[in-house]
Amino acid sequence: MLKIISCFFSLLFMLSVHAQDAKEIVKKADDRAKGKTSQANMMIQIVRPNWSREMGMKTWTKGNDLALILVTSPAKDKGIVYLKRKKEVWNWVPAIERNIKLPPSMMSQSWMGTDFTNDDLVKEASIVEDYDQSIIKDTTIDGRACYMIKMLPKPQSSVVWGKVLLWIDKNDFIMMHAEYYDEDGSLVNTMHCSDIKILGGKLLPARMEMIPAEKKGNKTVLIYNSLEFDKTIDDNFFTTQNMPRVQ
Repeated sequence: MLKIISCFFSLLFMLSVHAQDAKEIVKKADDRAKGKTSQANMMIQIVRPNWSREMGMKTWTKGNDLALILVTSPAKDKGIVYLKRKKEVWNWVPAIERNIKLPPSMMSQSWMGTDFTNDDLVKEASIVEDYDQSIIKDTTIDGRACYMIKMLPKPQSSVVWGKVLLWIDKNDFIMMHAEYYDEDGSLVNTMHCSDIKILGGKLLPARMEMIPAEKKGNKTVLIYNSLEFDKTIDDNFFTTQNMPRVQ
C-alpha cells in the first residue's frame, strides 16, 4: 500500500512540474512578443475569394494591462482607435465622435471585418494567467523543433476559446503556430507565423496568417513593418481622453 501511495504522489509531483514547465514556456513566448512596452507599425490584408483589402495600423502596448490600436488607413477607417485598460476595452469612432465601451460578449466578434477577433488584437485575456497549460508532445514545424502545448481556460476566466493549441519554438520561444477551438471542441481558426527575422532586436515572426476553418478562401494576413520594444510610454497615453488625439 505504501508503494502505491508513493507512486501516486510521485505522479502528482511529475504532473505539477510538467504544468509549471508549460506555463513557463508560454510566459517566455508571451514576454518575447510583448516586452515591457512595444510600439509597432503594421499592415493587415483581408483576403476573400472575390476581393481583398488592406488596412494600416499602429499599436502601443505596456505590460499585460494597457494596449492601444490606431487605424491609419484606408481613409474611411483612419482615426478609429481601440483601447484596452486592464479588463476594459473601448472603441473611438471618429465619424460619430464617440467612445464606445465594448462588452465582454463582443471579444469573440470579428475585429473590423478581419479573421482576428477583438480579443486576438487587444488581448483582453492573458494566455499566461487565464489558461491552464500542459505540454502535449515535442514536434517540428517549418523545420523548427517545437513544444506543442494545450491550453484550457481556468473555470473563473472569461475567455473566448474553449481550447487553444500552441506550437512554441524550443530554442527561441517563438510562437510559430496556434489552433483555436470553441467550447464544443470544433476548430474555429488557425494562425501560422512565418518570415522569422530580427524585429526590435529580437528574432520574431514578421508575418501572421489567420485562417478560419469553415470559410474556404478566407484569410487575414498581419505583416509587421517595424517594431520597437521597451521605450518609455506613460500610463496616461492609454486613456479614453487620448484616443481622439493619438497619431
